[in-house]
Amino acid sequence: MNIYVGNLSFTTTEDSLREHFSQFGKVDSSKIIKDRETGNSRGFAFVEMSDNNEGQNAINELNGKEFQGRKLVVNESRPRTDRPQQDRRPDRRRSF
Repeated sequence: MNIYVGNLSFTTTEDSLREHFSQFGKVDSSKIIKDRETGNSRGFAFVEMSDNNEGQNAINELNGKEFQGRKLVVNESRPRTDRPQQDRRPDRRRSF
């Protein structure tokens, strides 16, 4: 089961997140999502647990609970939807 974890403290590490979820079962992986440019945490992560019952129990027990000073948002992750590509280059046609 892939679990979304939001509202993380920016100081949370993948190891501390894995340890926190391991009280509910075996954690296969934990991945904190980081900003491409700065490398800083974006405040959310994904935790993978192979046993769906353990994963659901973790969701039920941790959603809304405080961890490292922040109330977590924990739910089953949804598949990523296809988003239209955005051109991130500055518009050079503008004149000032």
